[in-house]
Amino acid sequence: MSVTLQNLVEYLDNTLAASTFQDYCPNGLQVEGKGDVVRLATGVTACQALVDAAIAWGADALLVHHGYFWRGEAQPVVGMKRRRLGALLRADVSLLAYHLPLDAHPELGNNAQFGQKLGIEPAAQRPLHRAGTGVGNIAGLAAATSAAELVTRVEALTGRTALHIGDGAAEVRCLAWCTGAAQDYIEAAHEAGADMYITGEVSEQTVHFAREQGMQFVAAGHHATERYGVQAVGAHLAETFSLEHQFIDIDNPV
Repeated sequence: MSVTLQNLVEYLDNTLAASTFQDYCPNGLQVEGKGDVVRLATGVTACQALVDAAIAWGADALLVHHGYFWRGEAQPVVGMKRRRLGALLRADVSLLAYHLPLDAHPELGNNAQFGQKLGIEPAAQRPLHRAGTGVGNIAGLAAATSAAELVTRVEALTGRTALHIGDGAAEVRCLAWCTGAAQDYIEAAHEAGADMYITGEVSEQTVHFAREQGMQFVAAGHHATERYGVQAVGAHLAETFSLEHQFIDIDNPV
């Protein structure tokens, strides 16, 4: 089976409510390829290795969380940008990218999926708001859990050692999280009553905030925490439109 590129983009734009976000990059179709999509590849970041792997697999379209044309980046199509775009255009492969819309979707999004994989039911999750946006999630736990146990769960899920600031014996009753580079959400998590906050990255000042406010903080990797939304969306699209789908993981230790 197949779906037209136009219908695929429209479906994604509507499903992820792309037009409702003020983002750092364009959401939706970033590079136009062939008009029909039979094979859909998904991945976290449209790096050269992912582009090459998707082309080698025979993808008609590539769906990612981190695409191109970020606010503030140099505009000339030279060097790395030229090579990436050139590969897509020569192979007639479309690039679709959804950043904040993919973080925030209540069922298919990075945060919803990350929470589910940690054992938190979707109905228990609610948005974690910061500066008017609700990209992160927060949930009360069914039973108090030690910080060490939650860190163990995170490490089992991501397959890597996490940075934990705090006391492993501390009890966690309310957990907040926001995948990727969302260390600044820790203040919103604290204000919302969270005992622990999980994200992908850490900044120097994050450590001091966690220590001085008595919070548990976990940095589990930007890439590692953001692998789940795009997989869920890809699987959903494959089922909806009877597409062939493959998630391609280009590992990144950050």
